[in-house]
Amino acid sequence: MACMKLGSKSEVFHLDNLTWLCSTGLPSDVILEVGERTFHLHKFPLLSKSRLLENLIGELSGEDETKCVLQLHDIPGGAKTFLLAAKFCYGVKIELTALNVVRLRCAAEYLQMTEDCGEGNLIMQTENFLNEIFCYWTDSIKALETCEEVLPHAEELHIVSRCIDSLAMKACADPSLFSLPMSGCSDVENPGAAGIWNGIRTAAKPNPVSEDWWYEDVSILRFPLYKRLILAVGTRGMRAERIAGSVVYYAKRHLPLLGRQSSFQNGNCAAPGLAISASSDVGQRNLLEEIVELLPIEKGVTATNFLLRLLRTSMILDARQSCRDNLEKRVGVQLDQAALEDLLIPNMGYSVETLYDIDCVQRILDHFILVDHGSLDSNSNCMVYEGQLMGGSNSLTPMTMVANLVDGYLAEVAPDVNLKLLKFESLAAGIPDYARPLDDGIYRAIDIFLKVTK
Repeated sequence: MACMKLGSKSEVFHLDNLTWLCSTGLPSDVILEVGERTFHLHKFPLLSKSRLLENLIGELSGEDETKCVLQLHDIPGGAKTFLLAAKFCYGVKIELTALNVVRLRCAAEYLQMTEDCGEGNLIMQTENFLNEIFCYWTDSIKALETCEEVLPHAEELHIVSRCIDSLAMKACADPSLFSLPMSGCSDVENPGAAGIWNGIRTAAKPNPVSEDWWYEDVSILRFPLYKRLILAVGTRGMRAERIAGSVVYYAKRHLPLLGRQSSFQNGNCAAPGLAISASSDVGQRNLLEEIVELLPIEKGVTATNFLLRLLRTSMILDARQSCRDNLEKRVGVQLDQAALEDLLIPNMGYSVETLYDIDCVQRILDHFILVDHGSLDSNSNCMVYEGQLMGGSNSLTPMTMVANLVDGYLAEVAPDVNLKLLKFESLAAGIPDYARPLDDGIYRAIDIFLKVTK
């Protein structure tokens, strides 16, 4: 990690309970209260570096010659960051890192530590260091993550946008030309380092880099910043498949319910009340809805089974109807890529008519029929021959693949004694006649249904 040491004096600050004292041999003549901490310091070092403190001390000194007491409760970064700024004023050594530079830059702005007050002041020092760490992937990630702690100030100073631009540029670079991204470290610490890839130090013996190398790193970000980064890489022309891959990775990390698939055991559905209780987690519901909106809309770039897992989770979390409609349409567009087990979505409501959510599958099928019908050539006779079914799934038309899928689904739901004939017929009739060159699947489903209803 990149770092920079400022100042030359040894440590003169020490903590006594909640009070910071500066042992310079001179009595303290100014007290600063920052949160729960109190700093007993000296006027001259502070006013020589900070225009804000110069003005505040000047106002109080004019009123009363006794010791000044100032309150700086709203300083960015709080007492921990003010301590670093105070040490800088005294010329005490401090270390700038990717983890503290954002807070210190914001605090320096708040304290008005400009070049007018003294050459090489803290604003300039932190700005120079920020420009340095923007050259490194790992340090830029750390800096962006710390922006959350002082977000309004970091936004005002354009630190957030600069971090995001730095990361977006690196993520969009062609990984096939370079070696595996490594954390930033000095050549002294790693004498075998061969160089820098895209602002990321690399090992002496390069390893191949896959396109998903950045997914895990950016998944640590809170969603608002992650969303801005994804939008930034999109505007830089990143392929939709890579964007979708990152969003899927993020969703799997931050939506635990995606990995908990409701199941049926011994023919019984898990108690619906247990699933619905998860809807109290407003944060998870809002995050899911945001993730759905962030996924690329292009057909096929997001796996159908993942979209169906999102749909199931949206039901558990009681997401907005518009979110569920969105997912149903996305699945419908690429229903031919779905697997049967992914369509077996349990009914999530308290008033359960059927074990599986057949109405949802009906809507998904309707979306597919609508899209597929619009793509057909009106002059085509739409004939599908038995020979197509003998050549493997790659030779099947999307409509025939969906026909097989629906027939298999009907066979799975047919044993449900609560399944009404009207729903069974409606789903079966949704497939055009030409899409079933072989009727074995639908006949099997009908046979199962009739045996149950006798």
